[in-house]
Amino acid sequence: MAAEGNAAVKVKVALFDFDGTISTLRAGWEEVMAPMMMQAIAGDAVLSAGEKAELEREIAAYIDQSTGIQTIYQMEWLVGKVREKGWNDKVLDGWGYKAEYNELLLLKVKERISLLEKGELQAEHYIMAGAVAFLQQLAAKGIDMYVASGTDHPDVVKEAEVLGVASYFKEIVGAPPGRAECSKEKVIGDLIASRGFSGSELVVIGDGKVEIRLAKENGGLALGLASDEERREGINPVKEKRLAEAGADWIAGDFLDQADWLRRLGFE
Repeated sequence: MAAEGNAAVKVKVALFDFDGTISTLRAGWEEVMAPMMMQAIAGDAVLSAGEKAELEREIAAYIDQSTGIQTIYQMEWLVGKVREKGWNDKVLDGWGYKAEYNELLLLKVKERISLLEKGELQAEHYIMAGAVAFLQQLAAKGIDMYVASGTDHPDVVKEAEVLGVASYFKEIVGAPPGRAECSKEKVIGDLIASRGFSGSELVVIGDGKVEIRLAKENGGLALGLASDEERREGINPVKEKRLAEAGADWIAGDFLDQADWLRRLGFE
């Protein structure tokens, strides 16, 4: 556990990010996106060692700072970078690049889902340590739970069902296919404005700076999960730094210390 914050008031609503917060089915997405972007920008051009190294740095820096936003916005950045560099005459629009990226990423995700469906692995292999027990605790205390994700809506719903956690949530909202909207902003806004919850009754839990920033902007409690998605427990120092800079009230690496998490939510 790290990054102490103020003691939480008792919350009534919990909004979770999904990928990297509850699910690790998409762990390693950065390793899919980076070479895909590299190929899109460079095309068939023969880059010098310096050009290649600089481009790799630019891509890595962008992926790091954009973690948590909808994929379409990352692909729009890619469109601009392809045009800026001018190495590749073939320039797709953001949706075209998103389709290419999703196809590559889903090869990995579908393989993992297949292993689950065949019983060769169990759901716990792709769920953050302690997450299910924590969801059970919140449900027992009558806290309404929601998921907001930058992953396409049909995919995040399916993946929550495959992992057996969908039933804990009143609503699961992913990115609308074919539309560039920030589902996290919409869900948080709806909870506060439309459903009658005040910011102080809301906790947002996630591994990205986007949801942390939105929680703070709306007066909610922002709890960061600096998850190590390979081990599924313990602190990832890169994420810890990113979440601290975003203003997280508290940061953990997993959900194993149930008592500490509940204290943060105002339950002694």
